[in-house]
Amino acid sequence: MVSGKNLDPASSPSAFYGAEVRRLREEKGLSQSALGELVFCSGAYLGQIEVAVRKPQADLSKRLDAALETGGYFARLYPMVARTRHAAHFARAAELEALAEAISEYAPTLVPGLLQTADYARAVIRTGQPFAPASEVNNKVAARLERARILANPAAPRLWLILHEAVLRTPVGSGLVMAEQLRHLTALAGTGKLLLQVMPFSAGAHSMAAGSVILMTFAEDPPVAYVEGPHSGQLLDDPAIVARCQRSYDVARAVALSPAASLALIESAAEEYAHE
Repeated sequence: MVSGKNLDPASSPSAFYGAEVRRLREEKGLSQSALGELVFCSGAYLGQIEVAVRKPQADLSKRLDAALETGGYFARLYPMVARTRHAAHFARAAELEALAEAISEYAPTLVPGLLQTADYARAVIRTGQPFAPASEVNNKVAARLERARILANPAAPRLWLILHEAVLRTPVGSGLVMAEQLRHLTALAGTGKLLLQVMPFSAGAHSMAAGSVILMTFAEDPPVAYVEGPHSGQLLDDPAIVARCQRSYDVARAVALSPAASLALIESAAEEYAHE
């Protein structure tokens, strides 16, 4: 992890916020664990905030103000830190995505944002927001590609993706856009960073048929699940609900095509799109 002493507070709002937490905590003579007890969170979580790995929440900012007697300082800083290029309902999930040890996702209609090419992402965003100005579309595409930077990290999370066959058969953009996107998936699978399965039409109804889900597990923190619908999403951290989502995902894995058969199907679909 990055040392708080080596982090440039001017590098980002999160870095400045974290540096201020560390400075004021040390002025009070408190360890991360001791301050964590006062604000009802773990010392490890505070440590991640101090080095800008994780972002604080509004309620935690208020508790920090009370514990460190700052007169509302962190509550005033919080809106600056909370700004994000992602949709509000997904911002927290995007933050956790970069910290996960493993990500398992079921995608029923579209290639997941983390794995989208620029042209595919642009077509998806433009289709969903036909009246959005070009600058807004460009910003959303850039934010989506920025998420994918975690895949280049040697400590990138292990990815397991189940795509419904409908994702392969639903044209997004041109045939060349689809071919490039599907080849991008197979290339990632070839690097060992992605384990890929296809849920075929022939499987019929299955355990994940009700919607999409992203499951994330972490080295020290409890797992979470993220479910999403049109213009909305919800991060689930109740252990019982997350466990049910995981069981449903495990059943879907058993029903889906094998990784080898899945790659063959995706490669075949890519060739079909390339020759349209």
